[in-house]
Amino acid sequence: MPDLRRDPLALRQEYFARNLQMVGAPHHAGVPFMAGMDTAPGVYIVPGFSLHDELANFVESGFTPLESLQTATSNPAKFLGLDASFGSVDVGKIADLVLLRGNPLDDIRNTQKISAVIQNGRFFDRAALDGILMNVELTAKRLK
Repeated sequence: MPDLRRDPLALRQEYFARNLQMVGAPHHAGVPFMAGMDTAPGVYIVPGFSLHDELANFVESGFTPLESLQTATSNPAKFLGLDASFGSVDVGKIADLVLLRGNPLDDIRNTQKISAVIQNGRFFDRAALDGILMNVELTAKRLK
């Protein structure tokens, strides 16, 4: 019987591998997926940052990088019946954009190489994004 007072790495790795299988199997059967951090509070969830890990986990479970990206873009728009207006970049559609320094279709981790964001018509370069993150960090420290 395992010692439940310890958190053995091998057990956590097996658990993670099984989670990947549980995601990969229905995906290969054609079940559509949407990205979303629906893990219990207290588990590693940092809005924005955790999404990059989730996209990488989708790829690790058997999704192509494109299919992984679609879990956070076109799939939610289709699910909500809003794909005529959202979910992809096209004339007449509403879209916020994340500009990357690497192609996520080559390596899904390139989603972390953000050089700029266009949100609601406003352009945020890397310096502006870093400033926003610094303000969030300072605020979090003050709230401790």
